[in-house]
Amino acid sequence: MDRVSAFDEPLKKLLGGATAKVMAEHLDLHTVGDLLHHYPRRYEERGRLTALTELPLDEHVTVVAQVADARIMMFNNGRGKRLEVTLTDGSGRLQLVFFGHGVHKPHKDLLPGRRAMFAGKVSVFNRKMQLAHPTYQLLDAQDMDGEAGMTEAVDAFAGQLLPIYPACKQLDSWRIAKAVDTVLPSAQDAVDPLPPSLRDGRGFIPLPEALLRIHRPQTKADIAAARDRLRWDEAFVLQVALARRRLADTQLPAVARASVPDGVLDAFDATLPFTLTDGQQKVTAEIFGDLATEHPMHRLLQGEVGSGKTLVALRAMLRVVDAGGQAAMLAPTEVLAQQHHRSITEMMGELAEGGMLGGSDKGTKVVLLTGSMGTAARRQALLDLVTGEAGIVIGTHALIEDKVKFHDLGLVVVDEQHRFGVEQRDALRSKGKQPPHLLVMTATPIPRTVAMTVFGDLETSVLDQLPAGRSPIASHVVPAKDKPHFLSRAWERVREEVENGHQAYVVCPRIGDDADEAGEKKGKAGKKQPAPEDDAEKRPPLAVLDIAGQLAKGPLTGLSVEVLHGRMAPDDKDDVMRRFATGQVDVLVATTVIEVGVNVPNATAMVIMDADRFGVSQLHQLRGRVGRGSAPGLCLLVSEAHEASPARARLSAVAATLDGFELSRIDLEQRREGDVLGQAQSGVRSSLRVLSVIDDEEVIAAAREEAVRVVTDDPALERLPELRIALDALLDKDREEYLDKG
Repeated sequence: MDRVSAFDEPLKKLLGGATAKVMAEHLDLHTVGDLLHHYPRRYEERGRLTALTELPLDEHVTVVAQVADARIMMFNNGRGKRLEVTLTDGSGRLQLVFFGHGVHKPHKDLLPGRRAMFAGKVSVFNRKMQLAHPTYQLLDAQDMDGEAGMTEAVDAFAGQLLPIYPACKQLDSWRIAKAVDTVLPSAQDAVDPLPPSLRDGRGFIPLPEALLRIHRPQTKADIAAARDRLRWDEAFVLQVALARRRLADTQLPAVARASVPDGVLDAFDATLPFTLTDGQQKVTAEIFGDLATEHPMHRLLQGEVGSGKTLVALRAMLRVVDAGGQAAMLAPTEVLAQQHHRSITEMMGELAEGGMLGGSDKGTKVVLLTGSMGTAARRQALLDLVTGEAGIVIGTHALIEDKVKFHDLGLVVVDEQHRFGVEQRDALRSKGKQPPHLLVMTATPIPRTVAMTVFGDLETSVLDQLPAGRSPIASHVVPAKDKPHFLSRAWERVREEVENGHQAYVVCPRIGDDADEAGEKKGKAGKKQPAPEDDAEKRPPLAVLDIAGQLAKGPLTGLSVEVLHGRMAPDDKDDVMRRFATGQVDVLVATTVIEVGVNVPNATAMVIMDADRFGVSQLHQLRGRVGRGSAPGLCLLVSEAHEASPARARLSAVAATLDGFELSRIDLEQRREGDVLGQAQSGVRSSLRVLSVIDDEEVIAAAREEAVRVVTDDPALERLPELRIALDALLDKDREEYLDKG
C-alpha cells in the first residue's frame, strides 16, 4: 500500500460495518486518516479519579470513579426496580441509575470499592447530578491484588495513561481506543508536511512519532511533544492555504477607484452634522488606500455594535460612485436590507435622488432589491442597475440571481458576513467586469487569532470607538424558575420605561405559528405529548405569538404591544418597524430579525426570553439594539436554566461585560471544539483539533510568518510535494473551494 492510500483506507474495511457506520454517522470519521486525527480529549491515570464536582451539565462525559455504594430500589408496587449506584472521587459524588432488565449486570459488576470508567450524559435529578444508564468498563487489576512481590507491577498498572476520546452515546471512548489500536500501525505511513529544515529548526518530532505518542503515550512528556508538533501542523498548513490565497489575490486585476474631488462624497461629507471619530478616519484611510490599487481590495471591517460601520461603508460606496462604478450592499435579511436602505437614503437626503425630480445634480440613485418586491418596482430596480442609473443597490440574496446585471460593479459590501455562505458572496463578486473590491463587515468582535485563521485572506480594520452620545447598558440575569418574582419585576421595569416616554423590545427564540416548530413530540397514536414542566431544556422555546398575547393581556395591559418576525409579509414588517421607530408602538415582541441593523434610539429596554438558548455573540448583538440614544439602556436575560449549568454561566458572562472582544473570547472558549474555520460557511467538519485559536496566538503568528516565507519562495509548492499532499488532505475539496472563494 503506498504512503497516501494508507490514510485513505475506509474504516469499514478494518473495523467492520457496524462500528464504521457509527463512526461515520455520529463522529464524521470515514477513513484511517480521519481516525488517526481523532485525538484524545484528555488522559486519565488508572490510579486517579476524575473530579466529579466539575462535570459539565448536559454533556456526554467519560469519568474514572470508585463505587461508594449500590442498592436496588423497588417502585410501582414492586413491579419495577432500579439500581442506584453512588460514585465518589473522594470529595464529590455522582449518582448512576439503571432501570428494568438493565440492572442485573451492573449490580454484579459495580460493587463498593470497584473502579471503572463510566460514560454518559450528565443530568440533574432532585438537585443531584446523575448519569442514567451509563456504559462502563472496569479498571481493577484484580489478578494482582493480594499477591506478594507484585507491588511494582500494580503501581505501573495504576500509572497507565488512559486516553479519553471525544465520544458519543453510540460509541464509548474505550471502544474508540480499541479501534485506534487497529489502525495505529498506519501512523508509520503518515506523510510529513513540514520541510525538514523547518521541522529540525523548531525541534519537532517526526509526524509518525507524534501520532503514536498522542494516542498511546508512556509519559506526560510524550503528550506534550506530540501536541506541540500536531498543533504546529494545523496552524502551518492552514496559514499556507491562506497565504496562497492572498498571493493569488494580488495577481487579479481590478479597476482602481481613485478619489474624485467635488463629487458626491464631498457633497455628502459637507452635510454631516458631526465629525468622524479618529477610528472612522483611520479605517476610511485604509479602505480608500485599497480602492486606489489595481488589484481587488479584500478587507474585513469589524467593529462594536453601534461603532459607525455603516457610515464608513457608505463613504466607501460613494467614493466608488464618484469614480464611475457601482456599489452593492448584501444584507442577510429583508428587515436589515430595508433598514439599511432607509438609513442610507435618510443620511444622503437629496444626494440619494440622483436623476430624480428634486434630487441633487451631484447625487446618485439608491435602490432596494429584495425577493418579495412587486414586479414593477423590481423591473425598475433591475433597469436602474444595468443602465448605471443607480450607483448604490442594497439588497438580500435577490442580488445574486442571474437576471441581475450591473453596468460597472466596483465594490461589494457584505454585512454580517457570518450569515452568508461563501457561494452567495462569490456569486455577487462575479458580476463585475473585473473582480470588484470587497468589504466584509461584522459587528461580532473577532480576536486577533481568529482573524488570522477564519479571515486570514482578508486585511483587517477595527472600529473600537463608539460615537459620542452613546449610553451605558445595564445587563442582569433573571432566573425565572428559581425566583419568579424577578420576572414580575422585569415587566414592571418595562412598564416604567414606557411611562418615561421610552420603548422596549421583547425577544423570543421562535415565532410560534407552527406546532411542529415547537419541538413537541408526538406519541405513537399521533397525540402531542406535553413537555415536562420541570425541565426548561425539554419544553419548547418560548414563542413571539404566545408571549405577545400573554403580555398584552397581563403585565403590559394598556400598552401598545406588536410583533415582528421573519414570516410576516415585507410590507407588514416595514410598517411595524416604521411605527416602532416613530414611537407609535410601545413594546415590540420579535425574533432575532432585530439582531442587526435596527436603530431606534428611543428604545431603552430589552427582555430576552429563554436567553440561554442564544449564543454569546448573538446576545451581545441583540443587547446593542438598546442604549443607542441619550438614555441608559437595560437588558434583562430571562432563563429557566439550572444555576450551575454552562448556559447560566454564559449568561452571567454576558451580563458582566459590554466588551464585545472579551465576550468573543468567552464564546470561543465555551464552544470548545467548534469549528473556528466556519463550519456554517464551509460545510466541512473541523480541521482544528489540537490548535486553540484563543490560547495559541504565538503559534498562529509564527506559523503565519513561516507560511508567508514558504509561499513567497515556492507559490505552487513544487519543491514541497509532502506539504501539497497535506494541504489537499486537510483542506479537502470543499474547504479549499471555501478558501479560494474567500
